[in-house]
Amino acid sequence: MENIRRFCVRLADRRWILPVLLVLGMTFCVVAESTSLLNSYTRFVLTAMLVNVILCVSLNLVNGYLGEFSVGHAGFMALGAYASAMLTTCLFPQTPALFIPAILVGGLMAAVVGFFLALLSFKTRGDYLAIITLAFLMIVKSALENISWVGGPRGLAGIPTLTTLPIAFATAIITLWVIRNLIYSKFGRAVVAIREDEIAANAMGVRTREAKILAFTVSSFFGGVAGALLAHQITFINPGSFDIVKSTEILVMVYLGGIGSLAGSILGAVIFTFLSEALREYGTWRMVILPLILVLLMIFRPRGIMGLRELPWFLPRRELFNRRKKS
Repeated sequence: MENIRRFCVRLADRRWILPVLLVLGMTFCVVAESTSLLNSYTRFVLTAMLVNVILCVSLNLVNGYLGEFSVGHAGFMALGAYASAMLTTCLFPQTPALFIPAILVGGLMAAVVGFFLALLSFKTRGDYLAIITLAFLMIVKSALENISWVGGPRGLAGIPTLTTLPIAFATAIITLWVIRNLIYSKFGRAVVAIREDEIAANAMGVRTREAKILAFTVSSFFGGVAGALLAHQITFINPGSFDIVKSTEILVMVYLGGIGSLAGSILGAVIFTFLSEALREYGTWRMVILPLILVLLMIFRPRGIMGLRELPWFLPRRELFNRRKKS
């Protein structure tokens, strides 16, 4: 086992392998989408897994790197899903070329709401963010149920199937690239400093409130993007699709893979997606087992599998050089 671990570390240390894997991954997605290489169910599961990667990475920015605890990520998904679906279904039907702009509109809708929510939320400290985001999720769900022109409690049907495996793969890669660069920028250092000790960070001149608001806004944006992709994958959405259960599932992914780790976010999304599909035949017991996993994680491994650890592929060259020098 030790030899296998060392081999995996040496393999991950070869930075040239990452672009090769990205090209191979995109090629596989294009071939799988355009041919009968995979059946429709397998393509659906792989696409859902990539959407979950976007969700997990975006929430990890707040819950992992910033050190806060948000439980309302499904609310931002709902905003992105409904905003993009209204564009492609009601305003500009039969216009597939507008799908990418619709994804951006969904992300911007979630980002704007997330910005104003952050302005209010980060006037408080401690566990109040969890309470505020939970209330936000309930408000969004109740509002969508009472707005008739978006379908009300019946939901919105007839959404075109525009989310494909290559689009989901490309969006997941862009999400990872943006958040990775954000984390290892000066802003990212400020975010990590807030997580370690907010009082000390503030004393050192870090604009803690501005950093929190920006991190929360970016997280909200990509939550909305994931919602837009999901809406155009399942072709039907209703307020019940974005309830506390959905937020719990995203939390399970984040804390399963590991907080403060991009590789952990990918790992958590992959494990959760396949585990969720494997447990689907058990019906309501699935909704018991998955939250139970979150409880056990919080007890025995609160940081997750890859908590606060990262693969060399995601590290900047300066930090990778320092690690090699220390070793």
